[in-house]
Amino acid sequence: MGLEETVTELHNNKDKTHQAWTICMHSYSDLSCVSPVVFLYLLKECYAYGTCTATAKFHALQQRVQQVLHNTPQPGPAIFIAHCLYVLPLFGSYSEGFSHLVISGLRRFLKSGSSQEDLLEARNVAAQLFLDIVAGFVNHDERIVIKVLEVFDVKLTNIEKVIGNSAMKNDSVLDAAKKFVEGYIHQLMDSRSYMTAVALIQQFSIQTAGQPFLLKMLQTRQFKAAEKYATHKGMDMLCLLVQEYVNMNMLKDAYDVIKKNNLRQEFPDIYHKCKESSLKKLAEKGCWDIAEVKTNSDRQLIEYLVYLAMEAGYTEKVDELCDRYSLEGFVKAKEAEISPLSCRYLNINELVVEGIIWVDEVNGLHNASCYIEGCKVLGIDCEWKPNYEKGSKPNKVSILQVASEKRAFIFDLIKLATDVPDVLDNCLISILHSSRILKLGYNFQCDVNQLTQSYGELKCFKHFEMLLDIQNMFKEPRGGLSGLAKKVLGAGLNKTRRNSNWEQRPLSQHQLEYAALDAAVLVHIFSKGSPATTFPEGQAKNEWKSYIVAHMDNTTKPKKVYKGKKKKKKATAPEADDLSKSQLKI
Repeated sequence: MGLEETVTELHNNKDKTHQAWTICMHSYSDLSCVSPVVFLYLLKECYAYGTCTATAKFHALQQRVQQVLHNTPQPGPAIFIAHCLYVLPLFGSYSEGFSHLVISGLRRFLKSGSSQEDLLEARNVAAQLFLDIVAGFVNHDERIVIKVLEVFDVKLTNIEKVIGNSAMKNDSVLDAAKKFVEGYIHQLMDSRSYMTAVALIQQFSIQTAGQPFLLKMLQTRQFKAAEKYATHKGMDMLCLLVQEYVNMNMLKDAYDVIKKNNLRQEFPDIYHKCKESSLKKLAEKGCWDIAEVKTNSDRQLIEYLVYLAMEAGYTEKVDELCDRYSLEGFVKAKEAEISPLSCRYLNINELVVEGIIWVDEVNGLHNASCYIEGCKVLGIDCEWKPNYEKGSKPNKVSILQVASEKRAFIFDLIKLATDVPDVLDNCLISILHSSRILKLGYNFQCDVNQLTQSYGELKCFKHFEMLLDIQNMFKEPRGGLSGLAKKVLGAGLNKTRRNSNWEQRPLSQHQLEYAALDAAVLVHIFSKGSPATTFPEGQAKNEWKSYIVAHMDNTTKPKKVYKGKKKKKKATAPEADDLSKSQLKI
């Protein structure tokens, strides 16, 4: 076929498509006398000839369904949709999607009002459809079955009426209707379609299913269906559900059911046990403020929170809670029971010989930068006050910790950025932009992003030189920085103060030691880590240099000094090749 014939054929096909679309759209102008089959065929043609996305097509067809229902199709809108659902299985792959489409269209239409006579008759048609689906005469998915029963509000009386008009008259009509529905429910239970079975129990208010049904759902871990069923059945079943959750050691789920259904009086011990478990998890994450709010000032829970703080060695939190809730006697009673755990954690005095230096004014800033510029390796970290409001922006970085092997400097970024932003910027540029100083961090990218977002007006945090994220040096690092410290140095870090208020001034001594330790430990892990424990088998001892990032900008991807085993020198970091273990004093 030549070019001219091809173009002619394309134009002819386009004309045919346009004509078919025009016919389909014109047919919607009056559907009062059109059968459900024709209506569904028009829907299919509109979908087939549409050129937009599937979602856009679906929304367009929703408008067509609304248009049809408001055109008052005969014998009535609700009956018309019920008849459509009878026919839809004939449309193959379109059946399920179009079924959801017409059901949602009817649901919207019914909100705006419909004749009672039409709806009453439609319920009987929907009841017959339900019977035919269960009998296998009409093929619809279980989800469609439930939607049909819900939107038409089919009751046992409707099933009864349909059965009364059929040959099923072995028992009384109502008994036959109940037996039919119950039989279908048991089929669903046998096939483990528990959610559908529960929906039918709710729809038809079936009372025969009981405790065995709930236990069966729990045994097969169908917890959502079990909770829905227990809620429908009432207090006794909810209490059984809570007890079973406790027996399965699912305390959080038990607590959620107790809280949601106001069962605290029925399960006071379990309620407190669940709350204590929740508080312990929050304390382990360092979320002490959230944990305190969760106690709702319940004295028993407050005492438990104090116990957790004492166990964690968080003495200032113990004092704070005891002062706020007058728990002096409690502390004295508990002191003998709690053994000090600080020996299990690293102490700042083990790592920083010359102490911690707080920097919040110009002279201190100059002195700190002069000392730091003479170092070869630094550990860097930062802290900010946690923000517990979901979806809200994080708070500004409060402090920046920079540590050498002997000293730890803590920069009060909030104060310095307000009082002397230019001096702060210049001092930190001399450190962070220096290619002579190796900067160590842990999960460095997170800190870099936070610093950039907090102080976007400063140039110092927009560019970094010679970074090494030490977690990348270790094979299968676990337990965060604390786990790494325990692996390399023999003791972990006490992280209980991680989420404390870093914007308070002055910081407590415990906070200062925690912050300094997070930076200082990086230098010691880097210095003490042996190749046997830190690097994959067969990796050369000096391959730690392959993990150094020569340049990092907030707008570009990090560039490594080396790539693979070739150790090719990057033009952006000529000094990197000169770095040796002797120069870095390791």
